[in-house]
This record gives sequence, C-alpha cells and structure tokens, in this order.
Amino acid sequence: MMKTHTEKQALVSRILTFSCVDGPGNRLVIFLQGCNFNCLNCHNPHTINHCNDCGDCVAVCPTGALGVTSKGVINWDSKSCTQCDACIDACTYNSNPKVMRYTVTEILAVIRQHYHFLSGVTISGGEATLQLPFIVELFKRVKSDPELKHLTCFIDSNGELPLTGWDKVMDYLDGAMIDLKSWQQETHQWLVGRTNHRVVKTIEYLAQHDKLFELRLLHIPGRSDLDSEIEGVAGLINRLPITVQIRLNAFQHHGVKGIALTWPKCSKEQMLAFHALLTSRTQHTYLLPTIYT
Repeated sequence: MMKTHTEKQALVSRILTFSCVDGPGNRLVIFLQGCNFNCLNCHNPHTINHCNDCGDCVAVCPTGALGVTSKGVINWDSKSCTQCDACIDACTYNSNPKVMRYTVTEILAVIRQHYHFLSGVTISGGEATLQLPFIVELFKRVKSDPELKHLTCFIDSNGELPLTGWDKVMDYLDGAMIDLKSWQQETHQWLVGRTNHRVVKTIEYLAQHDKLFELRLLHIPGRSDLDSEIEGVAGLINRLPITVQIRLNAFQHHGVKGIALTWPKCSKEQMLAFHALLTSRTQHTYLLPTIYT
C-alpha cells in the first residue's frame, strides 16, 4: 500500500496479533521502536534506540535477509528472514534492524484482519508515547470505525509522558498500564536514567480520570527499593481506586544485557514476601507471576 506524506506514521518493532497479557481480553499489540528510559534491567533492550546503520548485524544473518544499500542504510528482506534474532543479539546499540514504518491506515488494515477475534488494541514499546500523534490518530479512527469501535484502546507506558500529552489521547483511551520501577528519585535515576516524578504524576492523573487499568511493580531484590520503601508505595496504591489491579513482576534474566545479568533473580519466596508487605497495607487485587525462570 502506498504511504502518504501527510498521514501519521510509526516505527514498529513488532506486531503481535494475539495476546492475553497486555490488557483485558484478547488483544492485538503493536510494539513501537524507541524509548526514553535506558533501564539497566531492560528485558527488551533492542527496542530502545533507532538503528544507526552500523552494519554489524549484516554478517551474522544466516539467510542473507540483511544488507546495506548504496546509501549506507540497512535493508531488511522480511520474506527471507527466519526471525532467529541473531541480528538483535549482535547489535551493541540496543536497536533492531527489522523495524518497519506503518501508516495509520496500514495498521487499521492489520487490525481489520483480526478484529472478529479481538477485545482490543494495545500500543506498547519501547515507549509507546514517544510516537503519541500516531497513537492519537489511530485510536481516533478505531473509535469512529463502525466495524472496530467496539475494540478497547490501551497504552502500555513507562509513565514519562507529561500530563498535557495524556490529555491529547484521553478522549480515545480506554485504559493504560504503567510501570513503577522504584520509589526513591535517586534509585530511579540510577536504574533507568531519569527520576520518577512524572511517572507518579501520570499514575495519579490517569487514576483520577478512570483510565488507569493496571499498575506494574518490578521487584529487583537488593537493587530496586519498592520493598524497603513499602510505606510510600502502599500509600500511593491506597490513593488509587480499588478497581485498579496491581501486577507484581519478578526480575529475571530473560533478554537482559550487561550488569543486570550479575544481579540475583527474584525468587518465588522473595516475591511472596514482597506481596505480603503490600497486602498487609492495602486492599487492592494483586497479580503474581506464575513462572519464575
């Protein structure tokens, strides 16, 4: 399909046509490329940066699906690709040469192929809200489409978007899932490269507008401080509507690079202890991990 210069476009890392863990029901999930956090513990580090066309990935591709154009730009042949991810493993820039550019119309066509089986659409990342104009236009068109308007529109975000940004999408947003990495500003700065001031503001603002579907807490024993700052964390949770579900995630090594690989994984016993601290202070519903790997 021919792309126009005026229609909103997005850099897409991956499209998952069915998921039951990215919001309520059966969901189509669009993972956008690029993130404004640089988490030491990131489980998807290949979604952080945009490809710099260094070419390191070309030589490791076993099917020749990657090449370099005459202009020095990486070219990816999706038909030859086996999705082995050798290119991602070889990338030292936390990027992905398999990113594609989609217009809103093209994403709507993908949604339309599967909408009979879907409860909604979730935009994730990277950090989805870095491409906010695309999200706003996509959600607006979903809500105005007779065939698609029953689908709920969700965003999975790190919460760094200013409140004025959330205002732009609020009329078309059904819910958001927000991550809280740590409580103390200094710890959050060390862990992700930014403070959590905007994150906490986002959590409270979305909750006030009945748009906060899920708060996610990542437990990294001895590294993050959510357990040692339990009174502050519990106080925030108690300010949220009881309908907001809280998902507890246990730090594991899957996808992680660098120093975080030397950190001990979160065990089931450690997670249950963290859960007990929270439930003794709050009345919300908590979702715990089912697998520890």
